[in-house]
Amino acid sequence: MLIIEVTNAREVVRQRIGRLGERLIGKVVDPEAQVEKALIQELDTAFREFGIEARIVSVQGPQLVGRQQLELPIQVRDDRRVTLSDG
Repeated sequence: MLIIEVTNAREVVRQRIGRLGERLIGKVVDPEAQVEKALIQELDTAFREFGIEARIVSVQGPQLVGRQQLELPIQVRDDRRVTLSDG
């Protein structure tokens, strides 16, 4: 199992939407959810190319505490299954 924590989601979204949209970050735009959605799409594509079937889940809530501990609860934001069959 992999856990990927995006630590600069606000900066990534800020770069993509520019100065005018920067004021919307946190009000209208959820930067973590937007970056995670883009990452899920890229992972989906890469997994298919490598023949990997997986379940990718975007959640809100868990936090890494130092290097040894992960705090929960979680709220599922997105859940995608990557399968190799078309049907």
